[in-house]
Parts: sequence; C-alpha cells; structure tokens
Amino acid sequence: MHTVVVGTSGTTAEDVIAVARGNARVELSGEALEALTRAREIVDALAAKPEPVYGVSTGFGALASRHISPELRAQLQRNIVRSHAAGMGPRVEREVVRALMFLRLKTVCSGRTGVRPSVAQTMADMLNAGITPVVHEFGSLGCSGDLAPLSHCALALMGEGDAEGPDGVVRPAGELLAEAGIKAVELREKEGLALLNGTDGMLGMLVMALADLGKLYTAADITAALTLEALLGTEKVLAPELHAIRPHPGQSASAANMAAVLEGSGLVRHFQEESAPRVQDAYSVRCAPQVAGAGRDTMAHAALVASRELAAAVDNPVVLPDGRVESNGNFHGAPVAYVLDFLAIAAADLGSIAERRTDRLLDHNRSHGLPPFLADDAGVDSGLMIAQYTQAALVSEMKRLAVPASADSIPSSAMQEDHVSMGWSAARKLRTAVDNLTRIIAIEMYAATRAIELRHGLTPAPASRAAIAAARAGGVQGPGPDRFLAPDLAAADAVVRTGALVAAVEEVTGPLA
Repeated sequence: MHTVVVGTSGTTAEDVIAVARGNARVELSGEALEALTRAREIVDALAAKPEPVYGVSTGFGALASRHISPELRAQLQRNIVRSHAAGMGPRVEREVVRALMFLRLKTVCSGRTGVRPSVAQTMADMLNAGITPVVHEFGSLGCSGDLAPLSHCALALMGEGDAEGPDGVVRPAGELLAEAGIKAVELREKEGLALLNGTDGMLGMLVMALADLGKLYTAADITAALTLEALLGTEKVLAPELHAIRPHPGQSASAANMAAVLEGSGLVRHFQEESAPRVQDAYSVRCAPQVAGAGRDTMAHAALVASRELAAAVDNPVVLPDGRVESNGNFHGAPVAYVLDFLAIAAADLGSIAERRTDRLLDHNRSHGLPPFLADDAGVDSGLMIAQYTQAALVSEMKRLAVPASADSIPSSAMQEDHVSMGWSAARKLRTAVDNLTRIIAIEMYAATRAIELRHGLTPAPASRAAIAAARAGGVQGPGPDRFLAPDLAAADAVVRTGALVAAVEEVTGPLA
C-alpha cells in the first residue's frame, strides 16, 4: 500500500488524493514529531502563566474575554468540540471527510498549532484504520475554519459521535476506535480549537475537483473534435499559429488536443465540396478552444491557490518560530472560496457550449445533411431528441450552480465573525457541477459518435474511430431504431467518468493535455 509521510512543510495534491480516494497509509515524519513537541512545550508554558492567552486559557469567539481557570480547561476543549459539532443534512462523502482529516493533520504537523504528538498520531491512526467520522452537509460558513465539519471529526477522535467503519457501516465512534485498538483522545489546552480552525474541507474538495476537471477538459476537447468532424467542419481554426497570436496557454492546449484527434480525418473540410459551402463554422464549434482554454487557465490559477494553501498552516492562534503565540485571521476561506466559484463558472460555460454543439448535431437545418435528431426513421423515431432535453436541464442547473457563494456573507458569533467566506458552500456546489458536467460531455459524445457513423462513405479520423469503439465497448449503442435511452446515457456517462474515452483516444494520438 502506498504510504504518505506527513512532514512540517505541507503536502501535495497527489498525497491528498492518495489518502482521500486511494486509502494510502499515513505516517508522521520524525521532523513533524519534533516540531509538535517543541510547539507543545510553548503552549504548556503559556498555560502555566497567570496572564490569559487566547485559545489557551480563554473562551472562544465572542466569549474570548473570559479567563478560564486551569481546572476547567480540559472541559473547555471538550465543550468546544461537542458544541461545534452541530452539522445537519445529508452525510458528506467519505473521500471528502478523509481529505478534510488528512489536511487538518497536515497543519497540526507543521508545529504551529501546539497540539501534542499523541493527538496527531491518533489522527493518523484513525485514517489508517479506515474510520471516517459522520460529517453533515450544512454547518460551515468557511470562516474560523470549516467549524462544524471539523468538529464532527474531532468528536470521533474523542470517542464520541458516529463514524463509518472500514466495512461501510455507521456505528458509535468509540466502538470503532476500541476495535481498532485506538485510544480516544483527552484534549488539553488549545487542542480542541486547533482541531477545528482550518480551511481543510473546502481545500480538499478543491483539490479533488481540480483532478476531476483536468480529465473532463481533455474529454471535452475530444467531444468537441468529434462534433466538428460530424458537422463536416474545418480544422483550419485549430492551427497553432492562430493561437500563438493570442497566447493563452489553455487555448493553445485545447486546440492542439482537437487537432490531434482530427488528424487523418476524411470528414473535415468536406463542406468545401457541398453545393452551399460554409465560410465559417458556428461559434460553438469554431470557438471551442477559446472557451475550453479559458477554463483550463482558470484551473491553473486555482491550482496555484491550492498549492499555496497546501503549504499553509491555518490555525488561530498559531505558534510562531520565535515562540510567540499570536492571533490571526488566516482561517478566512476567501482565497479558496473565490477559485471554487470561478471553477463553477468555467464549468458551466463548458457545459453550455457542449450542449449547443449537441443541439446543432440534432437539428436537420443546421447539421449539414444528418437526419433529424439522428433518428433512424424520423417521425416514427424520435432519436436523441430527449437526450438533448436532459443535457439542457443539466446545463440549466450548472448555471444556477455558477452563482457565487463567496459573494454572500452572514454574520455569526454575536458579530465577532461578521464577515465569512461561504467557501464550504462553494465547494459543495462545485462537486455537483463537476458531476453534471460529466453527464453533459457524455451526451455530446453519444450524439457525436452516432452522427459520425451516419456519415456513410466518409472515413473518420483514427482517433475518432477509437472513441467510437470505446463507446460501443462501454455499452453505448450505435445508430438504429428508438430504444430505451436511459441505459445508453448511463453507459456514455461511465465511458467519460472512468476515463475510458480519453484512454482510447490517447492510444492513437499519444498523451493529450
């Protein structure tokens, strides 16, 4: 099994995905254990002083003015976890919770939080044992950290609340810890606060969304090329010298992908032989690299923000290298929230342009000789008419999901936390958007592969033939009379979602961007 070693200098997106999705084993480095010990010594020294220190010997948030006596501090740490574990709604996905737990462990191991090494080790032990706390959809405002989601994780660390075991069954967390031989944590000064105060949930979802979108943008370049081919369009607009004079790197990458897919096609430029030749293709075809490319560049910016956050130690207060313990506002989720919303906007536009291409394939007046709705016997058969309805419904939902969450703020904690990021909400809707975009691209693939097969007597590109073969091998049926369409659409979704489409095309083209 792959092992991820957690040090003091952050982590990588690859490690987050390995732990969240691949169940990689987590180990703490010697460097991290030393840093944890040094920081804890500083916190213990401050706890012994009569002067109040926020998070160590005071209350929290709007209650920070109260000095807490030593005999009540353990209770204070337990209470903050219990009271903040106030989530509601459906359970959050296992991979999201594992990412959140791992990223909080990453910050703990930075030596900036003052958490004892034993607590960090128990966090790693829970991940390795496959114990996943039950976290709910609602409860985070994306400021002062993802408070409720992280609190549910900390609650399980204390042996309270519910968690999912390695067998997928939800049971009391205390039982699962005992069966795994893990001793529940008894929190001390600052530790409860340190386990709750981070952007870990929204960051984990950002990292996974970037991984998924990277694959989807490649798939979208392939389906755009298939549609261009099916519509007898021209590949001249993909020439690298055209994209070099508008030097957006994402645009050039998408154009290169499309050109690679269309290499050797006998359908492109066929319009020149028609009785009414076209001078230009429609925007949804001709501008595909510009739209997908802008999305790629948006992903590059989001990945830069994610890389900075992965290197960060987000907590309040923090233990600085010179031994000071200082309050700060680094828990505010704005940097992550903005790019989460930006990605949802780009994804919605990619879905929108894909739907427009699909509609063009189905419209006899604009498809340049294809049968209406790609039907076998139009009138008797409806073909893919309602598949486009489904795609349009998904696009409409994508547009709603593109409304920024980060533009909102609802004050909390008696106006102490009077401006919040809503980054968790931005992350949750982006996950839905990515899921919907997969379906939208799958429907374009379904329509475009069928349309190419209906161009009798013309030879598609080798990469296009590979895409068609992958679709058919995945259970997506070709042209013919009407049939129960939902299973075909589900099969198309699987071909895109599993990466089978991209893999098949890359067997011909070589690696695509």
